[in-house]
Amino acid sequence: MGFARTCAVALVGVDGVLVEVQADLEPGVTAFTLVGLPDKSLTESRDRVRAAIVNSGVAWPQKKLTVGLSPASVPKGGSGFDIAVACAILAAAERVDPREIAGLTMIGELGLDGSVRPVRGVLPAVLAAADAGYKRVVVPEQAAPEASLVPDVTVLGVRSLRQLIALLTDEPVPEEETPQDGEPPAPFLAGLPALPDTAPGLIGMPGTEHVVDLADVAGQTRARHALEIAAAGRHHVFFEGPPGAGKTMLAERLPGLLPALTPQESLEVTAVHSVAGALPPGQPLVSRPPYCAPHHSATMAALVGGGSGLPRPGAVSLAHHGVLFLDEAAECATRVLDALRQPLESGSIVVARAAGMMRMPARFLLVLAANPCPCGLYGGPGGECECRPATVRRYRARLSGPLLDRVDLRVGVEPLARHQLLAHGAPSETSAQVAVRVREARERAAARFFGTSWTANSEVPGHELRTRYPALPGALGEAEEDLECGRLTARGLDRVLRVAWTVADLAGHDRPTHEDVNLALELRTGVRRGAALQGDFA
Repeated sequence: MGFARTCAVALVGVDGVLVEVQADLEPGVTAFTLVGLPDKSLTESRDRVRAAIVNSGVAWPQKKLTVGLSPASVPKGGSGFDIAVACAILAAAERVDPREIAGLTMIGELGLDGSVRPVRGVLPAVLAAADAGYKRVVVPEQAAPEASLVPDVTVLGVRSLRQLIALLTDEPVPEEETPQDGEPPAPFLAGLPALPDTAPGLIGMPGTEHVVDLADVAGQTRARHALEIAAAGRHHVFFEGPPGAGKTMLAERLPGLLPALTPQESLEVTAVHSVAGALPPGQPLVSRPPYCAPHHSATMAALVGGGSGLPRPGAVSLAHHGVLFLDEAAECATRVLDALRQPLESGSIVVARAAGMMRMPARFLLVLAANPCPCGLYGGPGGECECRPATVRRYRARLSGPLLDRVDLRVGVEPLARHQLLAHGAPSETSAQVAVRVREARERAAARFFGTSWTANSEVPGHELRTRYPALPGALGEAEEDLECGRLTARGLDRVLRVAWTVADLAGHDRPTHEDVNLALELRTGVRRGAALQGDFA
C-alpha cells in the first residue's frame, strides 16, 4: 500500500483555505476515486491528471487509487488542484519521495500534455499558505511574479509536470519549448477569454493611450471642487445634470486625484482582481486605486458578487480601495442600487448562496451620475423638456432616500456656456496639482487619527466627531437648524461634519470653521449658505 500527502488551496470568496490532498494506492481493480466535496471542474481533474502523468513519461499505477481532499466539509472547485493531485499520486506510487512534497503547497492546472497552466486567485492562495506556516509553494511559471508578492515564501515556478518531477527527484530539468516569434501566446488564464483594453485599476474605462487629466474638464468649478473634497476625505458623490455637461469626464478623473495604494491595500486589491481573473500578464501588483464602471444594466450578481456555486467578486469588490462609478444611475434597477447600502456603511459585502456564505471586501468611493429626467432637459435654460411631472418624480424616485442619505456630496453639473467651452484663458489645474493638495489633506487627517483604526474623515463614527473632534464653537449653527427642521437626518449631520473636517484639512484649518461647515451643508443640500461662499463656485 502506498500513501502520500501534499497541500493545495481552496478559494472561498477572496480568502484561501488550506486543503490537504491525500493519495492512497491499494491492490484491487484499477480505479480512480476523488472524494472531499469536489465540484464538476474538480471531478474532471481525474482525466486531466491521468493524461498529464502518462504524457510526462510516467506509467499510470494499475491499482485502486483514492484521492481525498480534506477538510471534506469545505466546498472545492476549479482546476487549481491538478498539480497537487498529480504529485500526491506520483508520491504514493513511489515515483517521487513523499517527504519531498509533504511541506509544499501546489497551485495550478494541468494540460493533457503535462503543461502547467495558471489559474485564478494565485495571490490569495499563497497568502493563505503563508498564514498557515507553509514557506514553499509551486505555481505555474506565468503566475510566479504574482506569488512572489508574498514575503518570506519561496516560489517555484514550473512550465510542466516533467520539470516538477525532475526538481523533486534531483534529476536534470528538461527544457520546455517557449512560443516562437509569430506564434499566438497561450491565454494567461486558463478558460478565460482575453480582456482587451482593460488593466488593473481601469476596469470599465475606454481603452486609450490618452491619460485622462482634470485639466481636460472645461469650467465646472463647483464640481471640480467637490471632486477634490471627495478625493481628500473619501466621500461619496452624486452628480446630477443634463447630458453632455461633463459628469462622466469628472468621474473618470477621480482616480488620478487619489494617493497611491499602501502595500497592504495593494495586496488586498490584487487578491480580489486575481480571484476575478482581471490581472493581465506583466502586471502582478495593483498599485493605483482601481476604477470600475459597470453598465447601468448590470445585474445584482454582477454588482455585489455571485455566480453558480460559491460567489465570485462583483463590481463593488473590484472597486475596493478605489472608485465605483455608476453612470445613468437612475436607469439601474432599484434593487441593485439599494444593495449598495450595506457596503457603503460597512466596507464589505456579505453574499449568501446555497453553497455557502462569504464576506468580500468592498470599501470603495461611490460616484453616481444621473440626468434630471428621462430626456435630460428638465430645468434647462431652453425649457424644452416634455416629460410629465409624474414621470420626472418616478424617474428621480429610483434613487431611494436611504441610498442618497449615504452620499455626502450632491452636486448639480450645469451645461457649459459658449464662452466657458471655447475660452483660451489660463489653463485649468491638472490632476497632479490637485493631487498634491489631496495628499497633504490626507496627511493631516492621518496625523489626527494616529493611534486609531481610521485613515480618512469618512470613516470616523459620528459620536467621535461630536465629542472627540468637535468643530469650533458656533460653527454648527445652521446645521443644527436644518436638523431641527428635518432637512437633515442624524446620519446626514454626521456626514456634514465629516465633509467639514475634509474642507478644513484642505484649507489648513485646525478645526472646522463656520464657513467650512456651511460649505459642507451646501454640498449636501444644494442650498447656498451666505454670500461669502458665492465666490468659491463662481
